Amino acid sequence: MRRVLSGLFIFTALICNDAHAQYNRVAMNREYIISLTPQWKGERLPDGRPYVSDDLLERLKKVVLTHAWGGLKKHKFNNQYQGNWMMVNPDKNTIMTGRAVTAQYMPQRPDFGDVIRKVGLAEGHGDKALSNVWPIEMLKDGDVYVADGFAKMNEGTLIGDRLANSIYSKSKRGVVFWGSVRNLQEIQKVEGFNGWILGNHPSAINEVMLTSINAPIRIGDATVLPGDVVYASPYGTLFLPAYLVEGIVLEAEISNLRHIYGIMRNKAGDWTTGQIDSEYTAQMNKEFHDYLRSLPDNKLPMPRKELNAYLEAKK
Repeated sequence: MRRVLSGLFIFTALICNDAHAQYNRVAMNREYIISLTPQWKGERLPDGRPYVSDDLLERLKKVVLTHAWGGLKKHKFNNQYQGNWMMVNPDKNTIMTGRAVTAQYMPQRPDFGDVIRKVGLAEGHGDKALSNVWPIEMLKDGDVYVADGFAKMNEGTLIGDRLANSIYSKSKRGVVFWGSVRNLQEIQKVEGFNGWILGNHPSAINEVMLTSINAPIRIGDATVLPGDVVYASPYGTLFLPAYLVEGIVLEAEISNLRHIYGIMRNKAGDWTTGQIDSEYTAQMNKEFHDYLRSLPDNKLPMPRKELNAYLEAKK
């Protein structure tokens, strides 16, 4: 009997706790974001997202997408690529890198929508604006606004030209939307702005609600966490875990230099096509590494210190 009463007490306590549980976050807090990204050991932004340096973001811009993708595959990250985008400005700023601020949208549901608005206002988001403005209010320099708009086109337009202007003024970046925008004709005039979207539509946003900011989201075939590093190009987008970026960038830079060096040796008649298109022999690697050591600092994509550490580890 005592065991039955004990079990009943625990069950009752759980029911009571559930009864008092409540939805209390739209924008995830620092502790939650840190819990999502425990592998990152470096500096963090005030909201908890990993802070990948501006210098590394600039280096990533020069990396070939295939090399960066290969680095992700090497670490068993097989679902971080999405292609087949419409670019807002395909002829301008064609490579964009930055730190992801994520947002999740869903079809409007009045009861849940009321809860979200109440909680969002309590967090300090603007009461005069629709919730699609809330993530934009949080952007900082270097951020990329990444949103799952559940691929809605008609009345699923997450921004127009005014919000595009605001996004760029805050982040000096653009957007990646699994959804649509409106007034593309004017958005294209926003100097410096670019976006990777599914399309555009003249309608205003309607029957759409924001459900979270800086929580995990899905973008097509990819899973995106807040603070992931975004690599957006005409050839598709990658979402790189912050803690892997430094290693992937360095390996990609080395791969590109190896590619250039192999072609140079092939043109000189020193190495055959078969040799440069397969794994290097020990002697070929030695010659390649000697070539890297001979390059002046201004010809290196990475700091000399990083290259020396890499070469030392390959001995």
